Amino acid sequence: MAVSIRLRREGAKNRPYYRVVVTDSRSPRDGKFIEIIGTYDPKQTGHNSSFSVERAEYWISKGAQPSDTVRSLIKKQKKMATAEPASEAGRESSEPAEGGSSPSVETAS
Repeated sequence: MAVSIRLRREGAKNRPYYRVVVTDSRSPRDGKFIEIIGTYDPKQTGHNSSFSVERAEYWISKGAQPSDTVRSLIKKQKKMATAEPASEAGRESSEPAEGGSSPSVETAS
């Protein structure tokens, strides 16, 4: 069985929404599938896809062939995953340290 990772169209007319699915390559575009591994919304700007890169890598290791669009989505997800830890580290260092940072006020009586 030739397995592929591709997009399955859902959503309304003129409002496409896709699910990233693992399917037999002989199945129709919106037909039966083996596993849903994520979603893709082309109308949304910025971060418009969410799926499990680990599951995609698993299926690719088993011989699944990703479509061109899915291949580019995997590449973008990997890039975003490597950028997130760097941005989180930058946020942690920019926050002020808590405790002892405010001056103590003494009143003379």
